[in-house]
Amino acid sequence: MSRDGVVVGLIWLILTVAGEALAWNVEFFPSAAADQAIIIDESFAMLVRLAIPVMAFVIAMLVYSALRFRHRGDPLEDGPPTQANKKVMGAWFGVTTALTVLMIINPGITGLNELWELADEPVDMVIEIEGSRFFWRAGYSEYGFSTFSGNPTDELVLPIGAHVRFDITSVDVLHSFWIPAFRMKIDAVPGMTTVVHVRATELGDYRDDINFRVQCAELCGVLHGQMTMPVRVVTQLEFEAWVTTKQ
Repeated sequence: MSRDGVVVGLIWLILTVAGEALAWNVEFFPSAAADQAIIIDESFAMLVRLAIPVMAFVIAMLVYSALRFRHRGDPLEDGPPTQANKKVMGAWFGVTTALTVLMIINPGITGLNELWELADEPVDMVIEIEGSRFFWRAGYSEYGFSTFSGNPTDELVLPIGAHVRFDITSVDVLHSFWIPAFRMKIDAVPGMTTVVHVRATELGDYRDDINFRVQCAELCGVLHGQMTMPVRVVTQLEFEAWVTTKQ
């Protein structure tokens, strides 16, 4: 192997080790407060760990080539032609193909199957979500009331451990229903009902953690960024007491 190849290999190794150390030891996700969030975080973390060696190789090649083979002064003619190394190309194709297949199968298909299995479990509560510029309305039909983000005291309240199905729609334009602490996100489409399943595993309140909020994640107009609704996850007894006050 040439000297240049050895240097690039060492740079790649250093970048890969540093990147993997960060990926395995640094917590870069917000709080995860649902079973679905844990599955999504694990899948995303694996994708990052698999992508680091590939990205590190690209960076190592680009940086070394730019520094080692740069032309000083104004170029007078084209550089000499270069030929690809078939062994390097074959190895690169093989490794990246294997990583792509691995990413598709696990965590891609595996993670989706886990989410579908959770969605197939018995539902404890159905909440109807309606998006409109620039508000959210949450309907608790079985209890006979709804909450509205335009009311400063209203919020979306969920009992911990309950399997909640959100039936989501819009009355005007495309919105996107997203609760960062739960990770699950889906479009709110006019004339159509989309569905998200969530089972909260952690108590939480928007006043203590901004990730406990309904956030529109689809650009819908000038006040898109303000289209939010506080979320609170409480015990079953607290939820029943809250329902009583709303009724």
